[in-house]
Amino acid sequence: MSEISLPISIMKLDHATCYRALCAKDSRFDGEFFVGVSTTGIYCRPVCRVKTPRASSCTFYPNASAAEAAGFRPCLRCRPELAPYAIQQNLAHAIWQRIAAGGLNGDQHMDDLARLVGLSTRQLQRLMQAHFGVSPIELAQTTRLLFAKKLLQETDLSMTELAFAAGFNSVRRFNALFLARYGMAPSTLRKNNKLVTNPDLITLRLAYRAPFAWDAMLDYLATRLIAGVETVERADNATRFYARSVNLMHDQKTLQGWLKVSHLSDEHQLKVQVSSNLSPVLMPLLAQVRQQFDLDANPTIIQEHLAADPLLAKQIQRTPGLRVPGTFNRFELAIRAVLGQHISVAAATTLAARLVQQFGIPVTTPFANLTHHFPEPIQLASTTLNRIIQIGMPQKRAATILALAKFAADGDLDFAPGTSLEHAVAKLQAVAGIGRWTAHYIALRALHFSDAFPAGDLGLQKAAASDVSGKLSEAQLNLRAQAWSPWRGYAALLLWQSFRKENP
Repeated sequence: MSEISLPISIMKLDHATCYRALCAKDSRFDGEFFVGVSTTGIYCRPVCRVKTPRASSCTFYPNASAAEAAGFRPCLRCRPELAPYAIQQNLAHAIWQRIAAGGLNGDQHMDDLARLVGLSTRQLQRLMQAHFGVSPIELAQTTRLLFAKKLLQETDLSMTELAFAAGFNSVRRFNALFLARYGMAPSTLRKNNKLVTNPDLITLRLAYRAPFAWDAMLDYLATRLIAGVETVERADNATRFYARSVNLMHDQKTLQGWLKVSHLSDEHQLKVQVSSNLSPVLMPLLAQVRQQFDLDANPTIIQEHLAADPLLAKQIQRTPGLRVPGTFNRFELAIRAVLGQHISVAAATTLAARLVQQFGIPVTTPFANLTHHFPEPIQLASTTLNRIIQIGMPQKRAATILALAKFAADGDLDFAPGTSLEHAVAKLQAVAGIGRWTAHYIALRALHFSDAFPAGDLGLQKAAASDVSGKLSEAQLNLRAQAWSPWRGYAALLLWQSFRKENP
């Protein structure tokens, strides 16, 4: 493997390698580092299309917060707020993800975040300073400012709506910090934009590192949709999109609406359209969309590792950019996984639709196929076993649904940042009726563990067998999968995809 293909965390921001990536406008490094240009006072993404500055003018930073702490302002052309995140499987990055989703906004304090991860405030400060070069508060401020900048350039939200959506407690504080950090008033940035406004929806963009197997992602989601809650359809121009109902908590109230996600392949972005009443929860909402569509994956790094196995290399060539389909709602996915135990995907989809019709919350949306919100954990937890059995499942599985609902209602599905895969699987298996396959499947799609691997899956065992008429045992598959770590979850998707192609 050449040096330039290594993750930036391994290279320790080596100046020469970063500069080569910058000169090449190498998209593999988008979000992995940022470049501050001393002659302009601006910091950019490595894919910025402006004239490449001299190497002596460049300083490289591991994140936007570090660049801003050094006194650089974000580029208005490449827009650092669009960059995919640099995701690593460690505690510091897990905490950063929580902050990026609004974990220190509003009345949420650092003491609360420290308790959540089992650290003292001082330990939390030291950890984030060591990994990112800035404090948690500085990370949160940069996140808010860049999110506000995104809203200024992509929406027509009022300054008051925008400030609160970006996590500021007051418009005055937002204006003052924006002016101090970026050298301009927020209104100045908005004057340069010509937006096509629609009072009923908000349109935003999220970037990813190419390639992205969009159709494969939608194919996977389409066969496992929860009818009434999600839909995959074609627009008038024949492009496919995903849409779903949304209900999120904000200030002790539930905000209900919808979202639609479509693909902008030429721009390497997803277009996310959201009902306008969801503006107060845009930050956590977009964080959930990023997770659902696995936007922060670095497919080149993952595929270089997995392609060492000829079996996986063949499928990588067929579907470059294959991602792990996540979920917008952890509880929803966990219930769907239990419904799918020991039955076909189609049968599980039928049961999920019945459950929504029986227990879901009716909602009105612009989409004929979006009619309900998925039931809340407390709602399912308070129902009777017989009512769940009536939708057409065995008593034992109905009891697992009830146990899982109580587990989620107690907050046990909200794992703390930095939770290990082993701990998460063990905790899920403590729920009566959830075995290792179900726990790993939930860990893969709902908790976003890249190394989760449901080795007990029959499709995986058959897809991994060299003899097309046979299958590997669970132990044999686990042994072979050791070489795929830490990307075994992506290997699972490749195997499922290959098995589906060969066994339509």
